[in-house]
Parts: sequence; C-alpha cells; structure tokens
Amino acid sequence: MASSGQTNTLELQALLKDAALTGNWTLDPSKSTVGLRSKSMWGLVPVKGVFRQVSGQGTVSPAGDVAGTVTVSAASIDTRVNKRDTHLRSADFFDSDTYPDITFTVNQAQPSGQGVTVSGNLTVRDRTRPVTFDATASAVSDSEISLDAEVQIDRSDFGLTWNQMGMSSVHNTITVHAVFTKR
Repeated sequence: MASSGQTNTLELQALLKDAALTGNWTLDPSKSTVGLRSKSMWGLVPVKGVFRQVSGQGTVSPAGDVAGTVTVSAASIDTRVNKRDTHLRSADFFDSDTYPDITFTVNQAQPSGQGVTVSGNLTVRDRTRPVTFDATASAVSDSEISLDAEVQIDRSDFGLTWNQMGMSSVHNTITVHAVFTKR
C-alpha cells in the first residue's frame, strides 16, 4: 500500500491481477455521494444538488473483471430549494412517481492512465444510454475501495427536455464518490 493509506493506479492494477479484490462488494451509502451540477438563468447561475438515497453492489471476478449497479432514488434529489426539488421530481424532469430509480449498470472497469475507465449503461426515465467515463479509484484496504468521477450528461438524451425560455442547460455533470466494502 502507498504511504497515504491508499493505493495508486499501479497498485490497484496489481490487486486486480492477483485477485486480491475478488468477491462481492456493497456500496456504503453513509460514505458515498451522487451529486448533480447544472446551470440555469442562461448559464449564469450554478445549480447543485445531491441525491440523498443511493445503493449499489458490485463483483470483481478472479480475472479482475468488474460488474455492478449503482441506484439512486430520483425523489431523493436535494438542491436546498424545496420548490425546485418538487419541480425536479415532477413529470417535467425525473417523474419520480413513475420512474423512482436512476440506475447505472457497470459493464467494465479497466485501469487506464491515472485511474480507471468505467463503461456501462445509465437508465433515467426508462431510457438507457451507454456511458463511459474516467474515474479515480483507490483501495484504502483490501476490503474498501472508493471511486471518484465527474460524468458529463446531456439530459435531453433521457427525455428531460423541459427548458422554460432556454434558461436551463441540458448539459449536466454528475459527481460520484462511491465507497464499496467487501461483503
């Protein structure tokens, strides 16, 4: 392990290759966050929010293959503005009564460059799109791994097209800090 208590990318690759991370992993919701950033008022006002309910699981095979799922409750969005949160939960955006979950299914996570490249499918409002992004992964120990990423999303790809007078950007950033513990 690195002196900071976390592994670097080369050490993470070695842990995957020697099967040290093999097994089932569970997302720790008390240590994990999934956030959302966007701009409104024609790009002048940043809007930030966090999803308060997140869950997930993953598996690392003996060969180092990674698969899993992260699920957030669409109704758990919290921007600290009740009126905006209610609107985001409505049919104009997440339609959380009809589509309660936003799900990312990991198909592959491969060490690359200074981190990992994650590929999978994001499902919002029953629309699924492939998504690939770079992330930083750290193994705090052989029983705890964290993943940090910023994922760029065009919300219109998922039917989230409401935009009064063009005030809101359709380009959003999903921020992820996911901590998994070995079961």
